[in-house]
Amino acid sequence: MTQSVPLVEITRGPILESIHFGDAVICNADGEIIQAWGDPNKIVLPRSSAKMLQALPLLESGAAEAYGLSEEQIALACASHGAQPLHTDHVDRWLADLDLGESDLRCGAHEPSHKPSRRAMLAAGETPCQLHNNCSGKHAGFLTLNKHLGGHAEYIDIDHPVQKACLAAFEELTGETSPGYGIDGCSAPNHATSLHGMGRAMGFFAGANPEGDARNRAAARIRTAMARHPVLLSAEDRACARLMQAMDHKVAVKTGAEGFFIAILPEQKLGVALKITDGTTRASECAIAAILVQLGVLDSNHPYAQRYTNWSIKNANGWDTGHMRPAELLNC
Repeated sequence: MTQSVPLVEITRGPILESIHFGDAVICNADGEIIQAWGDPNKIVLPRSSAKMLQALPLLESGAAEAYGLSEEQIALACASHGAQPLHTDHVDRWLADLDLGESDLRCGAHEPSHKPSRRAMLAAGETPCQLHNNCSGKHAGFLTLNKHLGGHAEYIDIDHPVQKACLAAFEELTGETSPGYGIDGCSAPNHATSLHGMGRAMGFFAGANPEGDARNRAAARIRTAMARHPVLLSAEDRACARLMQAMDHKVAVKTGAEGFFIAILPEQKLGVALKITDGTTRASECAIAAILVQLGVLDSNHPYAQRYTNWSIKNANGWDTGHMRPAELLNC
């Protein structure tokens, strides 16, 4: 059995202090692996990196067109947002357009991950609601599809028509029967696949023809919305937004919990999927940036590329004490 390989290193002074192991694949539009690190057959939960797959039925069914969804709303349907006011205001208006409200969401509430927004909320004595959940845009998309399908209110149930549509799209694009699922942080099912399956799906999104059939058109619209609206998809201070801005909005990237990351490269018709074994986000950010540099879509000298591939670790006095960098295997 192929083992996970070193992808990211942490040094302290001249000493190699920590190593993050992981697995990654690059697939073409036909789903073929053109490069791999570690075990491409490893079974993974892609977590929020699968949101574009969960959004596919929203467009493919005609629901997005029926309810006049904007490109910004499509981006939000794929978002793991920081709950900045631009995120929560967008979702609130979207729900109002559906004659629904915050109480119709089933994602649960948590504080904003965007620190300035969280501090402003605390200073104002406000309590977070479900609009602040990083997945509230995805759930607004679920509710839009649910209204189109005429399903019952508990749209996160595994046997609900919304979730059945999501599973069908997931299995068709990964090319695999999912071996099972877990319940995500937002309470929706999150289906497992192999890392190759996830790379195959991202390759499809990368090669999707905007003038093709309904599925191709839907996938092309989703990848475009993601790349054009990086802050809506993420937050102004997050790796997803920074990397997409650094690549002039030509590539879509999306993080997932527990060290997952994907990239969709339309011009190259390539898809990337990676998983850090120990689930560390700092390592997945470094590894995806290194792969994007290797693929020639991210300038290694761009400040954001440097931020994630040559990160200086500082102590409380501001001294440089070490670095985070890609391991030798990533050739960055």
